[in-house]
Amino acid sequence: MAEVKKEKLRIRLHVYDTEMSVNVLPEEEYLYRNAAKLITDTVNTYANAFKGTKGEKDLLYMSLIDIALRYEREASRNDTEPFSDLLGKLTSEIEDALKD
Repeated sequence: MAEVKKEKLRIRLHVYDTEMSVNVLPEEEYLYRNAAKLITDTVNTYANAFKGTKGEKDLLYMSLIDIALRYEREASRNDTEPFSDLLGKLTSEIEDALKD
């Protein structure tokens, strides 16, 4: 079956102190805009907290670590592998019990 090529939108995002052009799928535009806002808000929070004591590069790295940490926490909360392992063991035990 032939794949339908989706038309992408070219949008401009304001990320902290930079304007960027990106090509996005229409259904993902809001995700990109929310991501840009998250980055801007996070950098602004650190910039206000460390006004005059940290350089812009440090602020960007601190924000990057903050956002990555949020992502990692969320990813670990949604890790279903332990449940899959447990279900596999339980299924095996149930099958063994039914054989008897």
